[in-house]
Amino acid sequence: MRNRVYASSASLFALITALGAPPALAQTAPATPQQAAPVPADNSSGAGIGDIVVTAQKRAENVQNVPIAISAVSSQFLQSRDISSIDRLGSIAPNVKIERAPSNKTISQISIRGSVTINPAITWEPAVGLYLDGVYIAKAQGSIFDVADLERVELLRGPQGTLYGRNALAGAVNLITKKPSGEWGGSAEITYGNYNFWRGKAVLDLPKIGIFSVKLSGTIQRRDGFIKLVPNPYPQAFLAGKNPTDRTNDLQSESFMAQVRAQPAHNLTFDYSFDYSRYHQRPDYAQLYRVNRNGDPRDIFDPNSPSYGFVGAFFPLNLYTNQTRQSTASLDANPLYERTRTEGHSLTATWDVGAQTTIKSITGFRQLRFDDNLDLDGSPLPVAATGRRTRYHAFSQELQVTGKAFQDRLNYVAGLYYFKDFAETLGPQSFFGGATAFESDYASHTEAYAAYAQADLKIVDKVTLTGGIRYTHERKDIRRLLIAQPNTPQATTLINVPFGGVPDAKFHDFSPAVTLKYEPTDHINLYARYAKGFKSGGFNGETNIVGTTASLPGCAAPAELTCPYKAETVNSYEVGIKTKLLNNTLQFNVAGFLDDHKNIQLSIFTAEGAAASIVRNAAAARISGLEIEAIARPADWLTFNTSFAYLHAKYKNYIDYIDGVATDVSNNRAFPHAPKYTVSMGADWRVAQGDWGKFNLIADMNFVSSYYTFPYALVTASPSDQNANNTKSPGRTIVNMRASLGDIQLAGTKAEISLWVRNLTNERNPQNFIDFGPGFGGLTVAYFPDPRTFGVTAGVKF
Repeated sequence: MRNRVYASSASLFALITALGAPPALAQTAPATPQQAAPVPADNSSGAGIGDIVVTAQKRAENVQNVPIAISAVSSQFLQSRDISSIDRLGSIAPNVKIERAPSNKTISQISIRGSVTINPAITWEPAVGLYLDGVYIAKAQGSIFDVADLERVELLRGPQGTLYGRNALAGAVNLITKKPSGEWGGSAEITYGNYNFWRGKAVLDLPKIGIFSVKLSGTIQRRDGFIKLVPNPYPQAFLAGKNPTDRTNDLQSESFMAQVRAQPAHNLTFDYSFDYSRYHQRPDYAQLYRVNRNGDPRDIFDPNSPSYGFVGAFFPLNLYTNQTRQSTASLDANPLYERTRTEGHSLTATWDVGAQTTIKSITGFRQLRFDDNLDLDGSPLPVAATGRRTRYHAFSQELQVTGKAFQDRLNYVAGLYYFKDFAETLGPQSFFGGATAFESDYASHTEAYAAYAQADLKIVDKVTLTGGIRYTHERKDIRRLLIAQPNTPQATTLINVPFGGVPDAKFHDFSPAVTLKYEPTDHINLYARYAKGFKSGGFNGETNIVGTTASLPGCAAPAELTCPYKAETVNSYEVGIKTKLLNNTLQFNVAGFLDDHKNIQLSIFTAEGAAASIVRNAAAARISGLEIEAIARPADWLTFNTSFAYLHAKYKNYIDYIDGVATDVSNNRAFPHAPKYTVSMGADWRVAQGDWGKFNLIADMNFVSSYYTFPYALVTASPSDQNANNTKSPGRTIVNMRASLGDIQLAGTKAEISLWVRNLTNERNPQNFIDFGPGFGGLTVAYFPDPRTFGVTAGVKF
């Protein structure tokens, strides 16, 4: 693979042209990342990789014909890997990294090509657009949920601003569910594993009644916690509290989806869906990873510091630090929980006006209730405990027209989009046994309008030119309340900015895209693409830096709350080749890109006073990379898939204030969540097949090289300063395996039983951190991947 990476483009093109005999039509195959989920082509030939139809450009296309970097996986692939939520999608596509945000199992942190939103606060916008059946899921909180019956998942890499609009700066993730078929059918399965894990999943597709078809699906999950809570092991820590429960990092969730399809006419379809997810569990364990031990007066937990007698002697966190993943802990936060409830309604109306024109309306309403109570010091001492009480709802409406003209030489899509939401978080915080406490609340409204259009014109038979543009206008406001020592006689209001206390922030943007596609043969797709990405700005509701409410027009530097941070933009340049080789038993795709980012929105966590973040539009950056994807099916019983990604991220400039002086520190700042290399490999081997059924072995490996998790300085004046190397993940290698006995005829159904193991090698490197900084003694907590889990799944389809 590395030889191909470094081969010249001319040699690569010559090799592909030589190998590329006309492809055979696909037959039904083992699950592959790009296998047909809907109806494949004629299966009369021998082995071949099936096609998958995607709607990434708002119309149905073969994924290999789409001139953008996109990875798509079918329902069969998802089922064979037991993928039902986005936190398990990170290994599917190159240069895509998906994490759970620190301390929470229902907040996502998605990085594509080095672009990521670190801060999970409800007022922040993600860098990657997430869509469920075309409805935008606007926030990271509550974005990890189970969908029991997915038809496919599409991961689009690079800016998707023209067709996807707001905040698809780095790419987009499309979750597409299976729609009601109108025929009797369904499935049911039960899973049991270690840590007393069990899960029940069911899908019921009901027969069509009149114009209506209905499908119901749902999942219930339970698991004991990975971390056993034990009594405080250090008697000298006399302020240590008792454990609130016996375990943490457990799992308890229910999800449900009801879908109704109505077809009052042959050319008119209405699809309504309601999805519900509920999590009531204890959060990921924040393991105390390190504290500063340099003798600095700021090192309040260092016995050699002059400050230790005033703080550390009462709260000796130095006793509890450990950089090896633990399976036991002592905590004091009481209660300790993470509770999430998400609900979504969507209605899609599709009207085929004529043979070549379709009008579609997508209406969505989503709401979230998120509550947590966290122990953020990883010890039984009452050093840092926080909570969030979040309420959120959003409404969106999209109207789009797609069609063809000029004897199908022109394909076009045009649309209008409206979005409105409300977000609020109430945040109690307590530090050092309540000696310092805050009520940190913030809220915002967003209203956005957009219009877009894109057209593909086949200039000649082998050349297609695509052009598109989107105009977006957004308006945001902010409310902020910060009270010190709330609910006490000493309560003091530090900040109180109501809605309307600051002029609204307004943003507008034109996002163009141009693509040139050349298909020298039916099995080779060469393309070059330019696209602009846009991620709107806003107010930093978490900040403790206020200024005056009149500071918006001039945006004075100290007035962070009343001075909105700027929108982030990217100009992206991409070239790629997609191929079908060796009678379609090999698909080999390569993409190279260069992204120029401007006004990167960087969130820097601080723990001075109330725990908060500051935002810097300090940076411009250039990110370049190479992505290789391959699927090989040398025989109808064996499929291999692999991907390799290289990423180079560098700041072009980064302005920070050093002793009050604006200074370019671009050579001394880390690029967060941008691993240099990612590699994935997988194999699906049908070992045996007969009248009794079939037996498959499936293995997958995902490697992520080391990466920083915060944009801190790489070299600091003092070892006690906030340094990016203190929160650098060494990377990870995760291996999953599955043995499946399927297609067993059982009382008119097809049964399947599988043995599985995840994280076979029990990867122990931390994957995320929170660094409280020198103002809090360098307290740093780490979050580790789930330990090795294994179990058995049995199910039937009918």
